[in-house]
Amino acid sequence: MGDSPDRSVRGMLALNLKRARAQRGLSLSELSRRSKIGKATLSQLESGTGNPTIETVFSLSRVLEMPISDLLDTRPPAGLRVVRAKDVEVLSGDAVDLRPLQRIESGDAVFEIYDQQVRAGCRRDSLGHVGTEHTIVQAGRLGVSVDGHEVELEPGDYVGFDAALPHSYSAQEETVRSVLLLQYRPDQRLRPHASGPPDGERVGCGD
Repeated sequence: MGDSPDRSVRGMLALNLKRARAQRGLSLSELSRRSKIGKATLSQLESGTGNPTIETVFSLSRVLEMPISDLLDTRPPAGLRVVRAKDVEVLSGDAVDLRPLQRIESGDAVFEIYDQQVRAGCRRDSLGHVGTEHTIVQAGRLGVSVDGHEVELEPGDYVGFDAALPHSYSAQEETVRSVLLLQYRPDQRLRPHASGPPDGERVGCGD
């Protein structure tokens, strides 16, 4: 009996990263330069032995100009689908934990739904990435800064913005849980990379 494909986050990222890099004619060295991710780290990710973080995946999404779900999965679901939180592999960073729940394709557009948790006393900063970002807070108070504009959201509040703008999420006294929806236009999918500044993801947590 042959080996079954590795459907883990690590396995899917390895498969899709190699494919995307080949489609764009990028060497490991060039991808490393643009993303500011070490060549050795990229090599491990492509071999399926690396440990991908949120910061790494968002940086690759920006540099390769493709939806996160194009890096993490390729199989759109059919019919009824129930996703149990306990069965979903968590993609973690230094400040945020993401659980990918669903990828929705409508025509040429793509939507990704995540369960997002920002840890208490932590802040995640991003220089931006492709897509439009939508967030609905479920529990806690979430600080959001978008291109210098700051707001604080309570449970039930919504915010949406162009994800290419510099933005950050922060949680103060308690962990914040929210629903994150990333929306991609047809022109933001699988197009050749245009030269531009690489992504920068910065995180910090209080004592």
